[in-house]
Amino acid sequence: MTSPSILLVEDDGALRTLTARALRENGYRVRTAATGAEMWVALEHDPVDLIVLDIMLPGTSGIDLFRRLRRQSDVPIIFLSARGSEEDRVLGLELGADDYLPKPFSTRELVARIGAVLRRHAKAGGVGGAEGGGVHARGASTVRFDGWSVSLARRELHAPDGSLVDLTGAEFDLLATFLAHPQRVLGRERLIELSRARLGDSSDRSIDVLVSRLRRKLGSAGGPAPITTVRGTGYMLRAEVSAA
Repeated sequence: MTSPSILLVEDDGALRTLTARALRENGYRVRTAATGAEMWVALEHDPVDLIVLDIMLPGTSGIDLFRRLRRQSDVPIIFLSARGSEEDRVLGLELGADDYLPKPFSTRELVARIGAVLRRHAKAGGVGGAEGGGVHARGASTVRFDGWSVSLARRELHAPDGSLVDLTGAEFDLLATFLAHPQRVLGRERLIELSRARLGDSSDRSIDVLVSRLRRKLGSAGGPAPITTVRGTGYMLRAEVSAA
């Protein structure tokens, strides 16, 4: 079995060398890049299984590179950043990053997070995961709930009046997770795992902020938002889900 391939995009030469060595020692095939331009050259040469992407890069920022990557690929991406504030973690979560690791970090923790992201990505096999008995897990490309329509293929949400609702990548992944597990209570840790939106520990507020923003958009049609809070446990999509 071929070892997973990692692309490490980091402009700090010493850190790049140290991290790449640690990843290779843990069985990963590693290529490196110091800039966005080098990253694109590396990806043209050969696809990778995961990208570790520094946010603070010279020239084009990691955030801009991430947005472009997401328009082309669903490859798992872990952000590295010298700024470890909650605002930065939430921004990464909204964009749809798979994980976020503030600097300084231990290579042991990075290796553990890479392994966890690769396992989740392999298990999910696409948006929202393939388990739980939800409608789209059985192959439907469009589903409905409470008058809302969701195109899983186009990643679009339409309100009951037919208007298109703008969702970030992370918000859509979270909605797809609820659709795959309707009328089931999902704890924060489980939501993070299933939606591939792990940023920091599950005890932080990132997932709560994301659920709040998704619920606000689902409540924009005038009725109550279909995602309810189950006190002390997590969240639940109370609506019935059906194939369109």
